[in-house]
Amino acid sequence: MEVKPGYKQTDVGLIPDDWSVKCFGEIGESLIGLTYKPSDVRSDGVLVLRSSNVADGSLQFDDNVFVGMDIPEKIMVQNGDILICVRNGSRDLIGKCAYLDERARGMTFGAFMAVFRTPFHRFIYHQFQSGMVKRQIHEHLGATINQITNKSLNSFRVPFPEQETEREKIAEALSDVNVLIDSLEKLIAKKRDLKQAAMQQLLTGQTRLPGFTGKWEEKELGKLGKISGGGVDKKIRPDEPLVRLVNYMDVYRRSFIYSKELSHVVSAPAEQAARCAVRQGDIFFTPSSEMPFDIAASAVAMENIPDAAYSYHVVRLRLDEDWDLLFRAYAFKAEGFLKQAARASEGSGVRYVITQGRFRQLTVRVPSNKAEQAAIAGVLSDMDAELGLLERRLAKTRDLKQGMMQELLTGRTRLV
Repeated sequence: MEVKPGYKQTDVGLIPDDWSVKCFGEIGESLIGLTYKPSDVRSDGVLVLRSSNVADGSLQFDDNVFVGMDIPEKIMVQNGDILICVRNGSRDLIGKCAYLDERARGMTFGAFMAVFRTPFHRFIYHQFQSGMVKRQIHEHLGATINQITNKSLNSFRVPFPEQETEREKIAEALSDVNVLIDSLEKLIAKKRDLKQAAMQQLLTGQTRLPGFTGKWEEKELGKLGKISGGGVDKKIRPDEPLVRLVNYMDVYRRSFIYSKELSHVVSAPAEQAARCAVRQGDIFFTPSSEMPFDIAASAVAMENIPDAAYSYHVVRLRLDEDWDLLFRAYAFKAEGFLKQAARASEGSGVRYVITQGRFRQLTVRVPSNKAEQAAIAGVLSDMDAELGLLERRLAKTRDLKQGMMQELLTGRTRLV
């Protein structure tokens, strides 16, 4: 294959003529972290960075362990260290990393972690996030033990610009994208918190929208309409009609159910399919979950779907009352309603279930004025739309970063 001018073929692919290929062991060192006993753990002391302290390429401090013991100076973290998960029960977590800055001063790291220490840390940190290094991590994982060794880390090979100016320009460009991603993530988290607060206020009547003064009523689900279980199973039977299924995950992951989004096809007797039909306005709930606070997730059919039926893992509520369609998608997401469902569920720690009898006794607060229902739903829908826009922007920015890494860390695109 012809090599374009100014480039050369290497064992890591095509790179510029004035770049080289370096093993990590040539440009830095890998250090395995601290081994400690349960008796060394204290309520305060030296914080030991572990896998739970790394999320999305940065440090998190929601789950911390402190120790009181003498720690070798070499494994006290330094500014610019790259913290890597090298051993974990989940193979997918091996290789996740974070760049350590001044916030980590005075901390150490655990034995299931490693630190890569190099004078070229700003550039090499981005290489650790690249597809090239991730492939090498995958190739070095043991068949039965999910770990990579110091020997493996030191053997990883990456393209390396010889000019410091070029390394710094690449690191700066990718760091700028990281800053944008971080700001978007924080903005999305803030918007989600605002939406949760708005739902708590608007769906309970604690805060009323301007112009509405009518009464609210607290109603039992069993008196709102017909609650049905006994849905269609997931089998394909010869000579029986095919139907698309509204299954557990459709309800758990979404607030709105549309025909075009139903992809799971099963077969069912015509009589059963008709009994379990999906009409516009039907509200579906998840009556079981691995965690009690996930009980009673809900989604609403936004249109008639004549060729669909609901799964036996789902409960359907068909209202007798004329509620605003969009309001139905939000009414059962109020914190108070979900807490009721969690308290009413039964389980042994493996699976929690709420019986239909208890489900019928759950209550929900509803404004009697349909116009107020529509206004509340409109406010929450606008907030959802804004969140969706930000999440799509975040996804595009992450894709942009991946493309930039592929171009800049291999020298395909030069910044000099």
